[in-house]
Amino acid sequence: MNLYFVRHGKTEWNLERRLQGRSGDSALLPESIGEIEQLGDYLSEICFDKIYCSPSLRARRTAQGIYAQLKQPCEIVFSENLREFGYGDLEGELIEVAHQKFPKEMHNLRYDLSHYDPSAFHGETITSVLDRVSHVVMQAILENKGNVLFVSHGAALTATIRHLAGFSLDQLRAVDESLKNNSVSILKAEGLHLPFELELWNDTSYLNEK
Repeated sequence: MNLYFVRHGKTEWNLERRLQGRSGDSALLPESIGEIEQLGDYLSEICFDKIYCSPSLRARRTAQGIYAQLKQPCEIVFSENLREFGYGDLEGELIEVAHQKFPKEMHNLRYDLSHYDPSAFHGETITSVLDRVSHVVMQAILENKGNVLFVSHGAALTATIRHLAGFSLDQLRAVDESLKNNSVSILKAEGLHLPFELELWNDTSYLNEK
């Protein structure tokens, strides 16, 4: 079974470099709508059993844009467990300001989740994020036989994909580049046995082809 993971399209808060977590949300940029159409065309030939999506508006609209292009439509299932990290008091804050207020915590959020402690701003722990997102993935494997698509968020997907691929906690976000908006990553799963095989990471080649 191939598990496809897509980060939502770019939003106004992404452009402004604001923390856009579990509670925060902003509109997709106009140019991102066109990219989502290209992404849908890129995935259009793939037969998905189901699409699992975060209910955040930015993810919902990305999933609906992909769905509109699929040659074999499928059910979209919305799950609260696919929402982004909860950033607590920092929801909507400029990333630069967040680094000024909580330099250690923000460094660890980006580079070393094994030492990430968001309690100072009432944020969500990495254990909570991995538990809830992984639960959706594992349940999807049990309920489906073919390809499955997950549409979610950058930090949550980066950590969870790498966790399911067998990376240690301190390496979950220690990558050269975070997941791009509208990117595709793929894990190959043989049942529920971890680690899954990471077949594709952070692919936006379909944009270059246009």
